[in-house]
Order: sequence, then C-alpha cells, then structure tokens
Amino acid sequence: MADARSIILHQFDESPFAEKIRLALRVKNLAWAKVNIPRIMPKPDLMPLTGGYRSTPVMQIGADIYCDTAMILMELERRFPMTPLWLPGHEGLCKMVAHWTDRVWFPVSAQIIFGAAGENLPEDFRKDREAFTGISLEAEKLAALAPMLKDQWRAHLMQIEERLEGGRGAGAGNWLISTKPGLCDVHAYMNLWFMQGRVPDFLEACLSAAPRTRDWMVRMAESEGQPPEEIGSDMALNIAKVAGPRLKAATVDGSEPQGLVLGESVAVSPADMGRVWVEGTLVHADDQTIILQRLDERCETLHIHFPRAGFMVRSG
Repeated sequence: MADARSIILHQFDESPFAEKIRLALRVKNLAWAKVNIPRIMPKPDLMPLTGGYRSTPVMQIGADIYCDTAMILMELERRFPMTPLWLPGHEGLCKMVAHWTDRVWFPVSAQIIFGAAGENLPEDFRKDREAFTGISLEAEKLAALAPMLKDQWRAHLMQIEERLEGGRGAGAGNWLISTKPGLCDVHAYMNLWFMQGRVPDFLEACLSAAPRTRDWMVRMAESEGQPPEEIGSDMALNIAKVAGPRLKAATVDGSEPQGLVLGESVAVSPADMGRVWVEGTLVHADDQTIILQRLDERCETLHIHFPRAGFMVRSG
C-alpha cells in the first residue's frame, strides 16, 4: 500500500517521457505506484501538487514533488543508490545526452508520429499540443515535412549505432558507455520506444541498417522490474497532505547568479515549452536544483523541486 515513503509517478502509459522513468525504475528494480493522469489539460488533481507545472511525468514522494525527468532521475539516484544508473563515464555526460534526446531528437519523433496519425489525431489533443509546443500540427503541413523529418530521425538513430560500434573494443559494446545499462542508455531508448509503438514500419526500416541498435533495444526491453501499484489521485493528494517535506535545513548557494536569498518569492518555468510560471517561497538553490515551498488547501505544505538546466528562475 502506497504511503509517504513510496515513489508515486503521475503519468499516462503512452507518454515517452514517463517511459523513460518507468525504464529507470525497472532497471533499478524499485517498487513504485502510479497515478494515471489526463493526456491533456485540464489536470485538476495534478495542479495542486505542482503549482501549475503540467508536463508528464511528475514524481511524488510524500510532500516532495519532482518536476522534469532530469530532476526525477537525479532524486532516484540520491535516494536509491543501489543498482546505480550513474556509472563511471556517465558523470555529466548523461545530462548532455538527455539534452540531445529530449530537446533535439524528440521534437522530430513527435512530428513524425503526429503526422502519421494525420486526420485521426484527436482535435482536442492537437490543439493542446500546439499550445504547449508552439508548433503547428496540421496534417497537411506535417505530411509535407515527413520525408525530411524521417531523414533527420534516421541520422539521430545512426549515432547510437556508431556509438555501439565504437565501444566494442573497450568491452562495452553491449551498452552505450559502460558494461551495464546506465542513464545514457535510458535517455537514448525513449525515442525508439516512442516510434516502435506508433510507426513500427519506419523504425524497422531504420533498424535494418543498425543491427547493434536493434540488439541493444531488445536488451533494454528485457528489464522487467516490479509491477506498479495503481492508486487514485485522491490517495496521492492525501499522502502529500499528511506527510512533511524531506528538506530540514534550507540553503542557497552563495554564488547564485541572480543573488537569490532564502525566503523570497520566486517563480520557475520551463525554458522551452509549456511555459507556466510556478510561484513559491525559495527554500533551496544550488547549481543543479531549485526548491520552492508552496501551500495548498488540498495538500498543505509542499516542496516542489526543479532542475536548473532547462528552467528559468525569476524573483518576485
């Protein structure tokens, strides 16, 4: 039964970014619970936890809320160091790989998949994603772009093939960096998983020229882990209400570029898409993480955690 110590993932099954976290949980063999949330706005039972942040997934442990896959993965490694994903050679590099997979490769994947859906793409979903990304998802426009997008996508895929080929002499050819799967593998797998479930013929055509990547995908998919407990949003909100945030000693790095100080009102927003400012009281800031405290009538005191890279912070 899920409680204040449980990993709770607010997600929907079709989300590629949620799959990234699900894969990490499987590789680490961690117990977890899931709350299935709507694919599009409104998300009335998620907003009290995040203060307005809408992207999927969100991780909750008690009254601590972790936004963005980068933040979630950092916290999983901090709290659960057994079966580590930060392996030798992954330090820093895994975050650079995530920038490529999430901000460069993923938009290409999404446009190919939405374009393949054509007129079958639900209108409410199309409008929601256009508002979120600022990219037109009109069927005709995506159809015209499809050949060029597929050309780009294959080029990204072949970088994985090149890496697997290059690692063979070092004994790490089964995985991207190390002799075990790590965060670089978790990040790189997401786009292939997304394509496999929606445009499998195109993926298969690409993999015909990438046999090492095909084998790597099979090995990644073999990570089974523990099946999640499914809970309702009311239960998750109540867990947050009765729990207290984990942070006990508030700190701010003395080298803060904006001179942020403890206790001041700040706001945080993604820098690329879904720009909704989450406001709160600053309780922690360093070069990798910022934590806001918020009060909500349904959850009481919450600490909302964001990564610094890829997010904007402003005073007031």
